[in-house]
Amino acid sequence: MNQVCSDEAPRRMPNRRRLACALGAVAACGVGTFWLASGATLPWAGDDTSRSADGVVPSYRELQWDDLMPKEWDPTRRLRKHDGSLLSDLDPQAQKMLEDLRAIWDNAPIVSSLDGAFVKLPGYVVPLDETDGALTEFLLVPYFGACIHTPPPPANQIVHVIPDHPIKGFGAMDTVWVSGRLSTRRQDSPMGASGYRLDAQVVTRYRAPGS
Repeated sequence: MNQVCSDEAPRRMPNRRRLACALGAVAACGVGTFWLASGATLPWAGDDTSRSADGVVPSYRELQWDDLMPKEWDPTRRLRKHDGSLLSDLDPQAQKMLEDLRAIWDNAPIVSSLDGAFVKLPGYVVPLDETDGALTEFLLVPYFGACIHTPPPPANQIVHVIPDHPIKGFGAMDTVWVSGRLSTRRQDSPMGASGYRLDAQVVTRYRAPGS
């Protein structure tokens, strides 16, 4: 389900629309259905036979995006009693609600047991840095438009990817599979705060079944 609230840069959205986009991702659609990882239905379709430094082929655990969130964590719990639709764009309470939401999401809890795991995860590319047209780092996000057309998702739904070598042929919002070693390392970036880092050994373009 690729749902984008607006093509405007998030910083230029009125407070109420920004709040609606941010809350809508979880409250209106539900975490499990909005995130790409609703794609437990997305099969692995990449070549993940890259060897580690010691020559051993890692066994990658395929993750869903829901796996990156503690089961008991509810990102909307503190905001359910508020109805942002009743607030004007200039209402200070609307700005306060947005700030509260951003603080909650930027400090979203991670799943510590995943630290050091070899995993593979599908998602959308948000470029961070490149050299000679090749990506040297990027964010992996679970739904189309995140961090670019809509406010960033919670930190536990953003993965900071560092490929083991610069990769060419990928751009913003391309859909990929990434395989590598996951760590529970938080990182701020201009595009959003990430709760995880993935040292990528393999980055492949996502392919649908039969393609």
